[in-house]
Amino acid sequence: QVQLAESGGGWVQPGGSLRLSCSLSARTASSAATAWFRQAPGKEREFVAAQYLFGSRLYADSVKGRFTISSDPAKITDNNIYLQMNDLKPEDTAVYYCAAGRQMQRNAEQYDSWGQGTQVTVSS
Repeated sequence: QVQLAESGGGWVQPGGSLRLSCSLSARTASSAATAWFRQAPGKEREFVAAQYLFGSRLYADSVKGRFTISSDPAKITDNNIYLQMNDLKPEDTAVYYCAAGRQMQRNAEQYDSWGQGTQVTVSS
């Protein structure tokens, strides 16, 4: 299994921005697809965004136009993925997890490897 570690969470006021990073221990076939999920207190884990290698991307409707998932193809050995979050809202408050798997899916069960999560809090 690939090991993942998130960083970059914190507190931000509504309308602000944060950039989350996820470091992967390796890029293999089992980590061709990478994704971000989030879980707010008392709620189920929900899909945020996913990327297949350096190409196709999927977004949840609630974050489309505000969040961007990316990695840096210019860095051949780059094992990081990022989630740029702009125009943050209080409802974006959650623990954010990165995940890796073979296929790009919205379903969390399709991902085999998970990070420990990083807290994002949006409040005034």
